[in-house]
Amino acid sequence: MASAGFSSFRVLAGAFLTVFALGLAAPASAQDRYAAIVMDARTNEVLLEDQANEARYPASLTKMMTLYMVFEALERGEITLDTRWTASRNAARQPPSRLGLACSRRRGCDSITVEQAINALVVQSANDVAVLVAERLGGTEARFSANMSARARELGMTETRFANASGLPDTRHRTTARDMARLGQALWQDFPQYYHYFQTPNFSWRRTSGRNHNRLLGQVEGVDGIKTGYTRASGFNLVTMAERSGRRVIVVVMGGESASARDAQVAYLVEGAYQEFARREDPNAATYASLPLNRRLDGQAATDTVALPSLTANANGRPLAPSSPYETYQGMVVETLSTVNAPIDESSEGDQSETTEEME
Repeated sequence: MASAGFSSFRVLAGAFLTVFALGLAAPASAQDRYAAIVMDARTNEVLLEDQANEARYPASLTKMMTLYMVFEALERGEITLDTRWTASRNAARQPPSRLGLACSRRRGCDSITVEQAINALVVQSANDVAVLVAERLGGTEARFSANMSARARELGMTETRFANASGLPDTRHRTTARDMARLGQALWQDFPQYYHYFQTPNFSWRRTSGRNHNRLLGQVEGVDGIKTGYTRASGFNLVTMAERSGRRVIVVVMGGESASARDAQVAYLVEGAYQEFARREDPNAATYASLPLNRRLDGQAATDTVALPSLTANANGRPLAPSSPYETYQGMVVETLSTVNAPIDESSEGDQSETTEEME
């Protein structure tokens, strides 16, 4: 068993070196989009990080910061959940994803309440609503974006710059997985009374309706938020949080090639975190076999299930000390955490889901 596990590890290591070599040979315009971090939300302990400090496009994760600004305005008493905001023609012209705000000469522009705006941002990732929020709170989207960036720095997000309120493609837009974890943590810690909005399963307005893109809600034990994002440049992103037995973890994955592959990756990392906590309390408690080791970040199933090295003895038959579920992470890069190298096509960066021209 031990030798078989070691052999599998050698095969994976060799494959990883091949992928690494190909990555070095990629064109200069290619961007390695994958990044991940797993953090204990209460203690700030980082359980795992992979390229967590590398610059990435946040896509609609940007709307987490937009919502943070809304929640602060509510806290200051500048607005209430019933405050009604009227859209501008600029907001109504934003590309998908959209709530469907419109303007006409006859009726003027649509208006929505602050609470409707919150739900539209969380559930439908509405770009028209993001611009509406920016213009109402900041005067202009440019000024609001500058305020977002300044507030982000105050929160410790030192590597983040927001160029707009929606996450629509802009080469100036930058963040890191670590900064997104900090933002998720801040939303949960600073606004517990509003955090429940990130659990909203669906939202309807007039004839439009949408379902929350965070498919892990109700599917993975303890998951209760918070936001997905996608553009062609960013790949599929997700910041999520989970709570079990008083332990809360934040997991960020950026750069997935599909929503389903990203979701599988996040689920794997969530389970790994709780198995690590269980291992610390009882070294015999963790069930490593439950980790989905045959998943790939690019959404393709591996041809063979990856065998972990023996957890009980080494090649000489000597007992091994209990190890973390994440200790094999680097050995599983090819099978479960394959990074994504893809050219950035600025001209065709759309806000897309897997089947539409929309942003998550």
